[in-house]
Amino acid sequence: MSLVIERFLKYEQERASELFLHQPMGMEARTWTWKEAGNHARRMVSALNAHGLKKGDKIALLSKNCAEWIIADIAIMMGGFVSVPLYATITAPTIRMLLEHSGSKAIIVGKLDNFVSQAEGLSADVAAIYMKAYGHSGSLIWEDLLEKHEPVSEVHSAGRDEILTIMYTSGTTGRPKGVVHTAGNISAIMEAAKPIGIPLYPKIFSYLPISHIAERIGIEMLGIYMGGTYHFAHTLESFASDLKAVQPDIFFAVPRIWAKFREKVNEKMPDTKLHTLLKIPILGGLIRKKIKTGMGLSKAVRIFSGAAPISVEMLEWYKKLGIEILQAYGMTEDCVYCHFNLPGANKFGSVGRPLPGLVARLSDESEIQVKSTALMKEYYREPELTAEMFTEDGFLKTGDKGRYDVDGFLYITGRVKDQFKTDKGKYISPSSIEMRLTDDNLVEQACVVGMGIPQPIGLIVLSETAKNNSRGENEVQLTSLMERLNKQLEKHEKLEKLVILPEPWTVENGLMTPTLKVKRNEVEKIHEGNYKTWFHSEGGVIWL
Repeated sequence: MSLVIERFLKYEQERASELFLHQPMGMEARTWTWKEAGNHARRMVSALNAHGLKKGDKIALLSKNCAEWIIADIAIMMGGFVSVPLYATITAPTIRMLLEHSGSKAIIVGKLDNFVSQAEGLSADVAAIYMKAYGHSGSLIWEDLLEKHEPVSEVHSAGRDEILTIMYTSGTTGRPKGVVHTAGNISAIMEAAKPIGIPLYPKIFSYLPISHIAERIGIEMLGIYMGGTYHFAHTLESFASDLKAVQPDIFFAVPRIWAKFREKVNEKMPDTKLHTLLKIPILGGLIRKKIKTGMGLSKAVRIFSGAAPISVEMLEWYKKLGIEILQAYGMTEDCVYCHFNLPGANKFGSVGRPLPGLVARLSDESEIQVKSTALMKEYYREPELTAEMFTEDGFLKTGDKGRYDVDGFLYITGRVKDQFKTDKGKYISPSSIEMRLTDDNLVEQACVVGMGIPQPIGLIVLSETAKNNSRGENEVQLTSLMERLNKQLEKHEKLEKLVILPEPWTVENGLMTPTLKVKRNEVEKIHEGNYKTWFHSEGGVIWL
């Protein structure tokens, strides 16, 4: 049996009347105890069985994070089905493509922002179960099925090699690939994660896409394993107030969110003033407490960053506030059984040491390669792509380049495929340059490019802070930023121009993944025809 379901069954009995799920609904909230959630999951297993679904059938989940998502996932595991989580922001054509590719027999539709535009992605041969609580209607209604069907008494016992889920990558390049993970994979990472020190019965705030491996494993699965209580954001607008109200014990964010939090603090108190006040003993303590409480992190004992690099400067800024961020590294294909910084073993700039049981190495080209008992079984229905991901001796090729220091901490130095060559024949690894650009409070997003020109250029989206300045002020500060940065770079890496783009890259316009990583290839498709013109233009900063 899946270790996660074993733990759920344990808590279902031992903590039957204690709070498990808390779902805000405007001014109100709906809650489930462990027993109530278990009852609903068991009723849904009965409903799925009655609809003709059999063990091993694929069931898709299309929803933002919510209490019912957790219940649905538990039901799918209990029934021996295979979950196929879909990002809540994907388009109708992508929904149709993934349902067909996965062979899903049913889809559960929950909390969504714009289902009207997505509905065409559903087809008549896939049974759709809609949640009335989130404004949906249809022939199969979640709430009606729960009322109609009795809970099953016995739940499925999954073998180690049994497929538990197919997780489609968000992908910064190309079409999504279905990563197949087994019950054994999930159990392996649960056991390997013990040194991370997640407290028993943690209060959890779940908001990053739960269809992404980091949230799915590190928040949903690990939270169930440790008996956590889940809280969710009601809307994007209420996110900050929801988080502040919860004050979770563990918290995970991506670098762009850490940058946003900092920007909000700096709107009220610029860094020069903040750092001066923090040095005053009593006052500094009060300011730290107020800022941490305002962020929602006053009680957090484990705080993580992942999915993209976060700069040392950003980590040090948070440490001054008494917030220690642990940067971690993993991917869908390795089930995030990879590298973690830990309390007492946290080196800023690194992504930590290998988790226990992980074997890691660098290839001759410095590519990071890993082997564990949690590596993906395959890319679903893609044998050639699967073969390309593994070495002959069974190591997963991550596609990331790195180096280890003398203490065994890993530092990511770039992406193998993100490297590009200028027309001088020099290779550029853009990620570290982009990270230094986004350290500046004027820069919200950055993408360093340069195919076909002598030196790289930076494509820039300005921050809200910059929008409060005049163009002249921004140009002076950005020119200074580029000059400072270029002093730290090798000759062939030095930026020739900063190009200021008028519109941000978003999930909605297809230029960012749901985990807020820039889709480099898509950005380049739009702008690569202008590189030479921009390169030969006058001035260091170009406004579009």
